[in-house]
Order: sequence, then C-alpha cells, then structure tokens
Amino acid sequence: MTQIVVSGVTDFAALGRRWRELETRAEPSFFQSWTWMGCLAEERFTDPVLVEAREDGRAVALGLFNRRRSRMGQILYLGEAGQPSLDRPYIEYNGLLTVAGREATLTRACLASLRRPTVMSGIDDSTLAAAQAAFGVVRVEQSRRAPYADLAAIRAAGDDILAHLGANTRQQIRRSDRAYAESGTLSIERAATVEQAHAFLESMVPLHQATWQARGAPGCFAEPFFGRFHHALIDRGMKRGEIDLFRVAAGPVLVGILYNFRFRGRSLAYQSGFAYPGPESRRKPGMTSHRLAMDYLLKDGVDCYDFLAGDDRYKRVLSDGATDLHWIEAGPRVSVVGLRSLLDLWRRRI
Repeated sequence: MTQIVVSGVTDFAALGRRWRELETRAEPSFFQSWTWMGCLAEERFTDPVLVEAREDGRAVALGLFNRRRSRMGQILYLGEAGQPSLDRPYIEYNGLLTVAGREATLTRACLASLRRPTVMSGIDDSTLAAAQAAFGVVRVEQSRRAPYADLAAIRAAGDDILAHLGANTRQQIRRSDRAYAESGTLSIERAATVEQAHAFLESMVPLHQATWQARGAPGCFAEPFFGRFHHALIDRGMKRGEIDLFRVAAGPVLVGILYNFRFRGRSLAYQSGFAYPGPESRRKPGMTSHRLAMDYLLKDGVDCYDFLAGDDRYKRVLSDGATDLHWIEAGPRVSVVGLRSLLDLWRRRI
C-alpha cells in the first residue's frame, strides 16, 4: 500500500540525503534535483511542507512546498518560496520527485492529499493533468513553449549543428562567424574549476544587465538574492558536473558568456550575457555563442540542448522541438482559487 504523509521539515541535511537516494530511482529534471532544490533551502523554504509517498517504509515520491499565509488563507508553492525576491531564480520543469514510471499516479495522489490552494510554476503536461485530476479547480495562468534541439538525432545522422539548421539561419551564423573572424579565431572555453566558474558568472553579469536595462527592465541580477543563489549553486553543482559556464571569444574580443545546467544528457540554457555590437553589425553574438556551445556539447555526448521557456527568435530557429510548460494555481472549489475561477468565468461572459 502507498502511504501519503504531509509534514514539516526540521532537518534539510537529512532531507537532502533521502532526496538524493530517491533521485537514483527517478528520472528528474535538474530543477527537481537536490542540487537545485536544496540550494539555500533554509532561506527559501521558511515554512516548509513536505509531501511524501512511502511504500514498505521507503520513499517513492517527495514534494517540497513552502507555505505562505495571508488573510485569504494558506497557499502552498511547489519548489518555490512564494516571495518574488526569493523566486527570482525562476524554476522550470518543476514537479514532484517520484520513482521512474509512476510519475502520474504518485503525483496525483500526493497533490490530492494537500486539500489547499497550491501554486505550481513551470510544470509539464503530465503534472498539469495530475493537478487537474487531484484538485477541484485548476487555473492555468500562462503556458509557454520551451524549444530544444535534439543533439542525439543530429549525432546519429552524422551531421554538425549548421547542417541541421534552416538555410537562412545557416547564412546568418556563417556571416556572423566571418565577421568575428576579423578579430581573431573563434573559441569556446568551459570553466574548468569552481573558481573559474564564479569568475565567468561575474563577467556575465554586466553584459546581461546592460541588455535588459536597455529594454527598460532591471535585469535578474538587480535582485541581490539572484546572484547569491547562483554562486551557491555553482559551489553545489560544479563538483557534480552539472554546471556549464562557457566563455566565447574571437581572439581577444569577448563575444558572450553562457550559463547552462547539464543533467542526465540534457543541457539547459539558463542565462547568458553578450557583448552586442552596433545595430547594423553582421555580428550576432547570441547565435554564434549558442552554435559553438551546441557543437561543443554535441561532441561531448549531450543528447539535448534545451533553450527553456520563451519565444525568442533565436530559440525557434536553433531548435527542432518544444515542450509545453505551464504556470498554474490549483485548489478546492471552495477556496480563493475557486473564487478566482468564478471571476474569470464572469469576465469572459462579460
């Protein structure tokens, strides 16, 4: 029999050991791993709620939530704090950690045990379906496509990245590469040590911030916790081979920095910073940098290059598939979620 237990968390180190053990029997995303979930967990999960499914005394599913209280009642946040400053390190491919092959049934059973409003960000179709079966009301606040390139298929075909792309994209990349070659040989370097990874991240920050500030946005690193979280994540993930920081250059000229996660054959393009030339330049630092990273990872045995959620043009033209991710709010019909659902219906009718 499956026993569902809902409890608090008093010892994150002990939870981490149990989480890592279940990871060996599961097929999680990087965002479901303890590398991510346990990073600064004591700060992010100030009122933690753990949902655990057990069989024969052994965990078969784990879900870590944070509880936020308000005048409207309690709300649980899966894998997040429920506080904007602490959730600036955005999560995707979110979900409960379950033994392989039983994701749908165990997720549904665990969610059904909560019986309170729950927010889940960046979940896939399977977790969305489990939530719809477990809760009385599910509000999908947004759905976004996460494009990816199937490197395993490219490798099996004996192709390189350029051969796999459309004619117009190939032309743009080749023109960009030729323009950069005027400054020197194009190269890509992966941070080999924890110290070098920290240095690459620091050099990425001003490039990233300049791009977003030019668009009138503050940029992720304007929130101090964001940078502190990712430096802590580098300390946790580099030793496990789960962090890729790439520096792309043309001779002495910096082209860009890519910050990716590598997990179970998948590379997740999480953040970047590029040295953009003038608007009329033939140089396209983003396209050139991602192409070089994809070539590097193709040769290194990685099977998928995932651009994560977003409709940026470069993601569409460099990818050959996509996953749908959803941001939802769920709960009983008699709850704040049910009330919002009725208001949504009323607005649509008006």
